[in-house]
Amino acid sequence: MRLAVNLVHQGAGELARAAEQSGYAAVLAPEGYRSDAASVLGLVAGVTRRISLISGVMQIPGRPPAMAALTAATLDSLSGGRFRLGLGVSNPDVSAGWYGVPFAHPLERTREYVDIVRRALDGEPVTHRGDHFDIGGPAPLHLLTERRSGRLPVLLAAVGPLNLRLAGEIADGWLGVFTSPETVTEAVAQIRKGRGTDDLGDFEVLPSLPTAVADTPLEAADLLRGQYVYLMGIGDPDRNFYCSMARSMGYEAELATFLDRFGAGDRPGAGAALPLGFIDRTALIGPVDRIADRMRAYADAGVTTLGVMVSAAATGLEGRLAIVDAAARALERSGTAD
Repeated sequence: MRLAVNLVHQGAGELARAAEQSGYAAVLAPEGYRSDAASVLGLVAGVTRRISLISGVMQIPGRPPAMAALTAATLDSLSGGRFRLGLGVSNPDVSAGWYGVPFAHPLERTREYVDIVRRALDGEPVTHRGDHFDIGGPAPLHLLTERRSGRLPVLLAAVGPLNLRLAGEIADGWLGVFTSPETVTEAVAQIRKGRGTDDLGDFEVLPSLPTAVADTPLEAADLLRGQYVYLMGIGDPDRNFYCSMARSMGYEAELATFLDRFGAGDRPGAGAALPLGFIDRTALIGPVDRIADRMRAYADAGVTTLGVMVSAAATGLEGRLAIVDAAARALERSGTAD
């Protein structure tokens, strides 16, 4: 198993250089309320030399496929062939509320989108007449970006069984978040169904986990509560992925308390309502040796690269750099390093 670091835009260059020096395989740039992925990865491309760059993720409703392909080709060229394109369909509230794009038929839209992007990255003129995208005509999509030959890997963010099977069928990897080892095992089973084989070959299994280092799990979990509040408070709680995960893990009563406090504007109280068990099952928390034990569980579940979300902890740049170092030491102690 390898490590990746999930960046924040503040101090992204310093964090990426530290991860590269510590032997990390990749950096991921998320896309959300604070920053876009392409800008951060453009910066990182200029200050690193070896580490892979992954958009984690570029949101499908936020970009027409032509712009996603052009952005991917540019980042790949600037980085000397180190870019990997992570894509995600987002969620109904963000898709409609931010980008004005209806969320209907997400699997079909993803399939068409990836097909257009792949063909464009192959350098061919692209004309496409589909149910969701109409590309071409007098000016077909044709990228002239000079980049290294070879297929640029595409990774898909996916949650449900059908989405995971689609990732197995059409993508080169899966991007997950806030997943337990048990959830990874279930996801890998669905990915195998999509690929039609038990042998995943070079398929990337890459979940990213909130990470905080402290003497006890509770102290570390407290550093992550703000991030959980932020993500679990996005949009309608009936459609929110993180709220659904809490329900599926048996934390229905605690979630109800969380939502009551969040709805009343009490964000600290909402964070305090989240049980330690929920955070512990979906994050890397505690001292280095304990995190090493958790890493072994994820490796056994089929993870090929484990994302370390330094972006989740309530700390500054020095604290995030310390997490990068601690996670590297934990991987070494885990005995799972590739």
